[in-house]
Amino acid sequence: MARHVVVVVWDGMRPDFISPEHTPTLYQLAHDGVMFENHHAVYCSSTEVNGTAIATGAYPQHSGIMANREYRPGIESQKAIDTQSAEAIRKGDQISDGHYLLRPTTAEILQAAGLKTAIAGTKLVAQLHDRRDRPGDYCTGVVLFEGKVLPSSWQPILNDLLGKFPEAEDTKSLLPNEKRDEWTTRALTGPLWSNGVPAFSLLWLSEPDYSQHPSAPGSPKSLAGLESSDRKLAEVLAELERRKLRDQTDVFVVSDHGFSTIERGTDVVAALQQAGFPAQRSFTNAPQKSDILVDGLGGTSLFYIIGHEAEAARKLVDFLQRQDFAGVIFSREKMDGTFALDDANIHSPQAPDMVLSLRWSADKSKLGVPGLLVVDGARRASGGSHSSLSHFDLHNTLVGAGPDLKKGFADPMPTGNTDLAPTILWLLGVKPKVPMDGRVLSEALIVKAPKAGKPTTRRIEASRKIGQSVWHQYLQISRVNDTVYFDEGNGSLTAQ
Repeated sequence: MARHVVVVVWDGMRPDFISPEHTPTLYQLAHDGVMFENHHAVYCSSTEVNGTAIATGAYPQHSGIMANREYRPGIESQKAIDTQSAEAIRKGDQISDGHYLLRPTTAEILQAAGLKTAIAGTKLVAQLHDRRDRPGDYCTGVVLFEGKVLPSSWQPILNDLLGKFPEAEDTKSLLPNEKRDEWTTRALTGPLWSNGVPAFSLLWLSEPDYSQHPSAPGSPKSLAGLESSDRKLAEVLAELERRKLRDQTDVFVVSDHGFSTIERGTDVVAALQQAGFPAQRSFTNAPQKSDILVDGLGGTSLFYIIGHEAEAARKLVDFLQRQDFAGVIFSREKMDGTFALDDANIHSPQAPDMVLSLRWSADKSKLGVPGLLVVDGARRASGGSHSSLSHFDLHNTLVGAGPDLKKGFADPMPTGNTDLAPTILWLLGVKPKVPMDGRVLSEALIVKAPKAGKPTTRRIEASRKIGQSVWHQYLQISRVNDTVYFDEGNGSLTAQ
């Protein structure tokens, strides 16, 4: 078995963009090892949610993180918090006795078993993998997030060796965010590996997500972002070769989510206000019962009803089911034409009263890339976004290669981001104390592992008659053993 596992995250990478032209290193890695052809993000298909799923092997309702931004009055009473921010994490841990995340992460489990870890992220999400404060002489695990580092004693070391963390590239520029990704990659393969490659390392790159948001998948800027991440992967592999550790290291390349092209933006709050709902994106005064805080996440909107008023929830559902931007509606308590939050594994302890995945289609963009999405907010068409139940947001990338993985194998089984943690722990010989929602990807391994059963797929539906029309929504779900994967979901109001 391998002595090391290295995970490289390409933020927002769609699997259909793997090519010998733009991603030759990743293309070759998939050819040499395992291409997971049916890989899935958890819903909501966004960064912090899936970063936590990768770290914990848990669904959002069990990890405690179900959105990039959430309304948590105990942390911030007037507006939604950024779930990856240091301030939210620190206060969340403070008020919950260290349980901001409800499940331990891979790094925490390995450190408790006496193994060393190194986490390095261009983005703040890396902090969710290993967020604990630690003394200056703490050497079991180092975590780097957006140029900051724990333990803090490492900060002058990194700055002396690498200079200050670079400024982010202007989103209007045609250049990818390569300077920041390069700094983070060099920090991992240099200082963080200076005393040897630890048992587990994770490198979180900002591309191609950073370039796809302003310019959409398939644009010249986005393709440059792919090429940038491919160069960083090549640097990691070259460093393992230089250290003569490549044949002792299992390498996984994964993305947190897929991506779509924005078809149009819609202001959900403005639509609610025009219909008479007391809806806001943030509160300026103390909220009253039945007030609604709306958090737009791109392809998904969250609705927090103050006091959890049932009548307000029913009126909100009735309104949403009549809108041309609505895709799939989830509610705390299942209503006519909705699914329950539990159906999407998003019923976390502080979940909203209602969640809306906006409508999408498989139509092609002007660049010829399939997957169009309506988003919440004044986003410009032809940009990119995600977070929905679109097939193109939920189906993301996973490639693996190393001594414990099959060679030249295309895995057709449903797999997901929740499967990374249990697989990594299995490969490193550490058993988690708390069972994980994900499974060990045994069909792709040459080492003995728990057997994967035959996959199944089912479709759940909900409908409601509204006048002379019918609201109808569906959610397609795959399953292997006890692990659930969401393939896609959508909805519409059609005339009878």
